[in-house]
Amino acid sequence: MSLIGKRSVVVWGHKTSVSLEPDFWRCLNGIARSAGRPIANLIEEVDHNRRYGPQEERNTNLSSALRLFVLKHFAGDSHDPRPGA
Repeated sequence: MSLIGKRSVVVWGHKTSVSLEPDFWRCLNGIARSAGRPIANLIEEVDHNRRYGPQEERNTNLSSALRLFVLKHFAGDSHDPRPGA
């Protein structure tokens, strides 16, 4: 059983808390690292998509949106997170 890890992150210049299981934090860090991007930048992108992206991705909380992003990434159902890719 994994414990939820709550972390403070700055998104769009505002501090917010995100609660995720340690495995999701590790995956997000790995995705950001392999894309050569700061994790905050990746979180901002996910936040933008949950607000303005496809209808099925809207109106969800940030933690849920991040979990879905990780799952889609590893299922091969996401865009390449590297800039310009």
